[in-house]
Amino acid sequence: MQPTARMVVAIALVAVVAGCQSAKPYGTETQVRLPGEHRQVWAVAPAVNLSGQEVDPLLQADDLFEQLQQIHGLTVVPVNRVAQVFAALQIARVQSSVQASLVCEQLGCDALVVPTVTIYDPYDPPKVGASLQIFRRGDAATPPNVDVRLLSRAASLPPGAPLPPPQEAGFKQAVGIFDAANGTVRNRVAAYATGRNDPHGPLGEREYFVNMDRYCGFVYHELILDLLGSMKS
Repeated sequence: MQPTARMVVAIALVAVVAGCQSAKPYGTETQVRLPGEHRQVWAVAPAVNLSGQEVDPLLQADDLFEQLQQIHGLTVVPVNRVAQVFAALQIARVQSSVQASLVCEQLGCDALVVPTVTIYDPYDPPKVGASLQIFRRGDAATPPNVDVRLLSRAASLPPGAPLPPPQEAGFKQAVGIFDAANGTVRNRVAAYATGRNDPHGPLGEREYFVNMDRYCGFVYHELILDLLGSMKS
């Protein structure tokens, strides 16, 4: 028996309705605001890689830059400008609050954020250990006619020496290890993915476990929340 035109239309309508009912909503991502009432300018330094794996420090810094740009009340200086100041000061990374303050002064920003990668395992399930240190710009300006490169070198630590504890070095930090084999981490990824990925896509939230840029974005988002929490307290 051949289906009539009316039967074909009815079947199509049922399919459309069923599809709409089963489709996942996009949802809304959680909005994050900078503590306080005044807008601030932060800069992002190239990442420090302590993982023993081949990790691109500029790419990691770009992932952090993208996450910081989503914070309301915050303006973020691009990583390439920070790298230019590092080159001018003849430093590879920040080793003291004095150096960080010099970098902030050269950029005209309020703070410098330095990401560090300690664990980097890109295979599914991925695992990333990282930390964020935030250095505030010092109150005292650099005296005129002083070579900032000499000041920077004077503030350097011996090669390979770790940074002093945060309470001594004058910075705040957030540290974490995010292993996607852990159910708690996977639940946090699912919450983070809400509103940030296409729920109708073939991978859904699983995209964050097979795309390391996406997963590192999640890691830095979580560390930023911890960092902002410590600033509130």
